[in-house]
Amino acid sequence: MAEKKKVQGDLVLEHVTKNFGDFVAVDDLSLTIPKGSFFALLGPSGCGKTTTLRMIAGLEEPSSGKIRIGETDITETKAYERPVNTVFQNYALFPHLTIFENVAFGLRRRGVKDVDEAVEKVLNLVELSHLKNRKPGQLSGGQQQRIALARAVVNRPALLLLDEPLGALDLKLRRQMQIELKWIQTEVGITFVHVTHDQEEAMTMADTIAVMNNGKIEQMGSPSDLYENPRTVFVANFLGQSNFIDGNVEGSDGDNHIVNLQGTKIALPKSRNNAHGSSIKLGIRPEKFRLHGVDEKVGGNVLKGGVITDISFFGVSTQYLVEMPWKQELMVFEQNDGGAPELEKGDSVTLSWEPQFTFALDGDAK
Repeated sequence: MAEKKKVQGDLVLEHVTKNFGDFVAVDDLSLTIPKGSFFALLGPSGCGKTTTLRMIAGLEEPSSGKIRIGETDITETKAYERPVNTVFQNYALFPHLTIFENVAFGLRRRGVKDVDEAVEKVLNLVELSHLKNRKPGQLSGGQQQRIALARAVVNRPALLLLDEPLGALDLKLRRQMQIELKWIQTEVGITFVHVTHDQEEAMTMADTIAVMNNGKIEQMGSPSDLYENPRTVFVANFLGQSNFIDGNVEGSDGDNHIVNLQGTKIALPKSRNNAHGSSIKLGIRPEKFRLHGVDEKVGGNVLKGGVITDISFFGVSTQYLVEMPWKQELMVFEQNDGGAPELEKGDSVTLSWEPQFTFALDGDAK
């Protein structure tokens, strides 16, 4: 067992492929997850994220490729021999054991002599030491999730895999647990690999996100990088919402391209242009737009001639649909902080936004 503790370092997947018959679930996947980081695999159902997690855990064998932790190849290592623990959505606690014994289970199985100190320490970490003599059935869903986490963390694995761990919790508790999970990961310093289809969950907790689609990584980076400068339509729409307007690059002015956007000239920073030709899809996030009355003086990029076709109140913000002269409806979010003008359906408006909030993809991107 002492040998197991020495397995540490970055998690490396090299050209990992997993086929189920003719179906390619994971397609030539290569990535490095730095030791001690919080990493999220994000994507829709069927994109390959859970299969990737199961291969790391040793529950599935790759059809080809290698998996390493540091210099140690674990591709063919049995699941129970890997320095890896997994926390599932259904917690998988032992109902007949107390909370203390649930957490101590892995330590006892490994023959660790004095488990009390380690168990108490991790129960204090998840702030549930006072419930150690209860059974899982006497705990709430959020408490059970924290115990499942404590049981995994107490073994000090090189890797902790989280498979949709918050999916069974209600929205308020899920948001609270997102903050707690990130804090716990920082405290214990173990590499967390988190599989989720929930964009907010990934963006709240992860240092790095890999957005998966059809068995491949579409884009990988920090939450802010992916959100502010997506490189594909899929990533732009999976992480939040985007407005796309067809346009053409007609020239440049210093650090900006000059784009003809349905007859209006606007500025696009060259650093945010991911298109390869002059025909582009210009992207603007709904919250980056500002709404103005038609008589207001406006700076930045400006589109005139809009008409409000729909208004939806969401508490912290209001969503407006604005039909432009070329008959495309654009979505606009305004914070309900008293700064937006009083507007109604049918009102004529001007839209503005700062050039640095613009991004561009290929004109034929889908």
